[in-house]
Amino acid sequence: MAQGDAVVWGIHAGIGGAADALFLQHQCIAVGWTKVGDLTQIRADREAFKAKVAECYPEAKPGAIPPWAGLLFRFAHEIKPSDIIVYPSNRDRQVHLGRITGPYQYTASHDATYPNRRSVQWVRALPRTEFTQGALYEIGSALTLFQVRNYAEEFVAALEGKPTLKTTSEDPTVALVADEIEQTTRDFVLKRLAQGLKGHPLEHFVAQLLGLMGYRTRVANEGADGGVDVVAHKDELGIEPPIIKVQVKSSEDRVGDPTVSVLYGKVANGEFGLLVTLGTFTNQAKSFAASKSNLRLIDGEELIGLVLRYYDQLDSRYKGLIPLKRVYVPEALEEVDTWGHDMSCPTATVI
Repeated sequence: MAQGDAVVWGIHAGIGGAADALFLQHQCIAVGWTKVGDLTQIRADREAFKAKVAECYPEAKPGAIPPWAGLLFRFAHEIKPSDIIVYPSNRDRQVHLGRITGPYQYTASHDATYPNRRSVQWVRALPRTEFTQGALYEIGSALTLFQVRNYAEEFVAALEGKPTLKTTSEDPTVALVADEIEQTTRDFVLKRLAQGLKGHPLEHFVAQLLGLMGYRTRVANEGADGGVDVVAHKDELGIEPPIIKVQVKSSEDRVGDPTVSVLYGKVANGEFGLLVTLGTFTNQAKSFAASKSNLRLIDGEELIGLVLRYYDQLDSRYKGLIPLKRVYVPEALEEVDTWGHDMSCPTATVI
C-alpha cells in the first residue's frame, strides 16, 4: 500500500467526461448533486445524507437515493489528504494518477455544476495499455466515485514510477475479466427473468424457447393446477411421440425430490418429463432424475445458457425485458496459437 496506508480511489468525470478540463486544469476532483448544497452542513452520518438527498431530489427512484448519498458521504468524509486518486480520462485515453492534497470544499461561486471539490496533485498520466485488463476493468466501474480494492497495488506502483507495462500475452487478469463480465451478464438475465416473468408469463417464455428449438408447444390455462404447464411435441397435431410434459417454477428457491416426483408421476410410457426452474435442485432431486432416462432437469444457470444461445431469435417483448447487446470479450492469448486459431474456445465471447 502507499505511504500511510492511503486508500486508492477511482473517479469518473461525468457524462461524456464533462468535468475532464476541470479535473486536469484546476488540479482537483469534483462531483455535482448541486441541489444538496454544502455537504458540511449535513450531519456526518449516512442516514442524514440519505434524508437530505431524498429531500432535494423527490423525483428520484428510491433505489437511487442510497448510492447517491453514499457517494456524497464518501467524498466529504471518507477521502483523506494523501489518499491516491485514479482518473481514467475518456478524452485523452490516459489514466491520471495523483494524491488528494486538501479537505472537502464547497465552491458554488466558481462552478455551479460541480461545486463539491477536493484539491489534487496529479503526479503521472499513463496510457491505458500500461495496466492489466483487470485493473482497467475495475476503474471502469459504473459508479462515479469508488474505492479501488482488487488492483490498488498496481496503481500505487504506477504512481511511484515503478514498471507497469502488462502485455496481453503475460496478463493473467484477461481471463478473470472475461469470466466476470460473463457472470455479470448471467446475473442480469436471471434477475430480469425473476422480476418480470413470475408464474404464468415464465411458462410462455419457456414455451417460446422450446419453439426455437424446433418444438410445437401448448401452454396450460392460467390457474390450472395439473402439474403440467407446457406440453411440447414435434408433430403438428401433438399426437406423435415423444411428448414432453413441462413444469415451470419461477421461484429462485431449491426444488426438491417431492416436486420432481410429482411431475414424473404424470409422465406416461413413451413420454418425457422436463422441469425448468429459475432456482436450483437439491441433490435428492438430481439423483431421482438421474435414475430416470425420460426425465430432465434445467436449473437457472442452464436456462440462462439457453436464453443467450437463442437470444437473437426471441420475440421483441422478451428482448425488451432482457436488453443485451453483442460485445467481444478478450480471452487469454495462451489459448490461441500463433496463427490466431482458437485452441480451446472462441477467442472472443459474444454476449
